[in-house]
Amino acid sequence: MCGFIGFFDQSRRLSSPASLSLVKAMAEAIRHRGPDDHGEWSDPDSGIAFGHRRLSILDLSPEGHQPKSSHCGRYVIIYNGELYNFRDLRKDLEALGHSFRGTSDTEIMLSAFTQWGVFESLKKFNGMFAFALWDKKEKLLHLSRDRVGEKPLYYGWQGKTFFFSSELKAMRVHSDFQGQISEAALDLFIQYNYVPAPHSIYKNIFKLQPGTLLTLPTHSDRQDWTTETYWSLHDTVEAASQNPFSGSDDEAVQALDDLLTDAVKIRMQSDVPLGAFLSGGIDSSTIVALMQKVSTRPVSTFTIGFSEKGFDEAKIAKQVAAHLGTDHTELYLTPQDAMNVIPKLPHLYDEPFSDSSQIPTYLVSQLARQKVTVALSGDAGDELFGGYGRYLRGSQVWNAMTKIPYPIRLGISKTILGVPYQWSDAFFSTLGSITPSKRDLKFKVRRLSDTSHRLAQLLQVKDLSTMHSKIVSNVEIDRVVLNDQNPIANVFSSTRIPNSLTSPMEKMMYLDTLHYLPDDILAKVDRASMGVSLESRIPLLDPRLIQFAWSLPLHFKLREGTGKWLLKQLLYKYVPRQLVERPKMGFSVPIDLWLKGPLRDWAESLLDTKTLQNDGFFSSKNVLQNWDLYLKGKRGRQPLLWSVLMFQSWHQNQVGTGPRSELQG
Repeated sequence: MCGFIGFFDQSRRLSSPASLSLVKAMAEAIRHRGPDDHGEWSDPDSGIAFGHRRLSILDLSPEGHQPKSSHCGRYVIIYNGELYNFRDLRKDLEALGHSFRGTSDTEIMLSAFTQWGVFESLKKFNGMFAFALWDKKEKLLHLSRDRVGEKPLYYGWQGKTFFFSSELKAMRVHSDFQGQISEAALDLFIQYNYVPAPHSIYKNIFKLQPGTLLTLPTHSDRQDWTTETYWSLHDTVEAASQNPFSGSDDEAVQALDDLLTDAVKIRMQSDVPLGAFLSGGIDSSTIVALMQKVSTRPVSTFTIGFSEKGFDEAKIAKQVAAHLGTDHTELYLTPQDAMNVIPKLPHLYDEPFSDSSQIPTYLVSQLARQKVTVALSGDAGDELFGGYGRYLRGSQVWNAMTKIPYPIRLGISKTILGVPYQWSDAFFSTLGSITPSKRDLKFKVRRLSDTSHRLAQLLQVKDLSTMHSKIVSNVEIDRVVLNDQNPIANVFSSTRIPNSLTSPMEKMMYLDTLHYLPDDILAKVDRASMGVSLESRIPLLDPRLIQFAWSLPLHFKLREGTGKWLLKQLLYKYVPRQLVERPKMGFSVPIDLWLKGPLRDWAESLLDTKTLQNDGFFSSKNVLQNWDLYLKGKRGRQPLLWSVLMFQSWHQNQVGTGPRSELQG
């Protein structure tokens, strides 16, 4: 696991010493991704410069050093990630006459490119990766990213310089980097809590889509690149539908056991200490159970806990660890421990990001890094096996809506939205105040104003993709972004859904796997873990497992009103049902409580009227109106406000960025 930065200087104005010095300074900005080693390489005649930071995992010898050249001398690579099937590929290449000096997967990749070409090699790789590859012979720069998007890769032109890197902060060191904020990306961020690919927060800088190979010719004055898709979820789903799983329940459990056990096993290859995150939920407990199954010694597991009611899974995780016999470490955190992370978030996440589970993810990574350098996680179980509650609820809403003729739905929606928000607020607040019984019920009644407006918005949609987009986005009764870019605001509606998917639930799972999984979940895990120089690995994203999951008929995922049926059956082979059979909690912190308490001064300093007006990104009137109503308990707007706060914090951090390295001839 590593980090890299590079650039192509179209004007070729840098000498070799100048380009090496500059790219070294740029790589230093992402030192946390690779504290063990660094390397630089340049070809001034071609205008190419590579910088690399190494976190040593496999082959700790100098043979694992990067940038690395192929034995034939044609290719030079900088690479971030792991190839889990590199040993099998090595055997195939040795049979074809290749020999190797070390045991790193980087050497295998280069030989594969030499033997099969770049595009065909990518189809053979089972791993998580992003790389930049310079082809000296053809004067081509190749960039590529793994199938689902576990590893990040940004790229784009800034004037006459083409940048590519693991994180944006490395680009910002270069004096050619312009760093203009994209208003379109800001609008998307406020809606979804992350900036969806291919956008980034900066104009003309993009995220490479997963499963893609980008090629940039450097022998002309043109700035065009081409992209090819070497793997797509769409084609995988369609292929799986042509050969659906037809076995029994027991056969399905055994097939999943065999596949996931091997996926876990190959991800336990490491020359440094390895462990796992354990929340006590279905996904992480299953991964740890299979790790312990194939391990000859207790697996190191890590859990953090919070004392606030409803936010603590540590007790369950401890019981699961005790049953499996792991070497378990838990740490209970105070609110102050978690809040101390908040100032680090703008630098850590590099662009605005407001999934609040970013905080516990960083803290559990920090805990694990004290003992291990690699940690396996249970991410992606919800997307592959239908674990999110919104899948069932969304399906129910969609099925009910489509029974009502659209003109009638539209009329109902306009009627609800035609009522001034303050009127409905007042009505439901009054109703809540006279509601008998429990406090929670009173609170829910008061929130019906938000719920009714959300429902009214859903009634207007004509397709499932748009409905899903509204379900997973922030409700904005009053727009908070100035100059919002509505034409691209729905990233889901343009997604081509496979014809083989007929159920609303499967369509929503598909959309989440393409968008929410890589741009939120995987980005969160990568930045949090790499922020403390920890490599995270995700067995559920093995391509064989993805293929299998999509070959399963829906009843293997959804039964009796709950998702992840098959994954649960596998876990029950190793852990007593009563230990893990409970409502899904998620991995979160009580942001709502903190914003109204210890974080209030911090929040209000970022929401200062003068600051909002001077920055010019948000409507200060609408933001502060939402803040006031939120503090009074009249609107459930915490996710929206957290997004505004995370952007403001990020922007202030960027404004204070230190001096950039200057070009030297």
